Amino acid sequence: MKYSIVIVLLLASNLLLAQMPKQQWVTIKSANLKCWECKERLDKFLAVENKGSMESGMIQWKINLLQGEIKIQYWPDRTDESTIKAAINNAGFDADEEKALEESYKKLPPICKRAEDGGGPKPKQPCHIQPYN
Repeated sequence: MKYSIVIVLLLASNLLLAQMPKQQWVTIKSANLKCWECKERLDKFLAVENKGSMESGMIQWKINLLQGEIKIQYWPDRTDESTIKAAINNAGFDADEEKALEESYKKLPPICKRAEDGGGPKPKQPCHIQPYN
């Protein structure tokens, strides 16, 4: 009797786990994500968005400043790629071919602007390394 209850519970838990969606990864390029200050701004913005409108849909994200890209792991039943891109655009950053919202982009410091607007790293002044405080 005890063994049959345990077996039923194990089967039920396996069935529940099988129905959960798998975590997914998306890689998004951004032309104006090149410096440490940009990274910190986007980190803070995504943390707030994740707790609010995305209902904790993002699990983690990794920002590669040298490549100008962000890799995001998320739950597909809570958010999707277009919502994540919209959040990045709302923070003032481009997301693949989608440009940042103009009012958010204007609020970025000059170094976080696109290269064609005079932003990004300057020769012999790397900005992808965290400064010492």
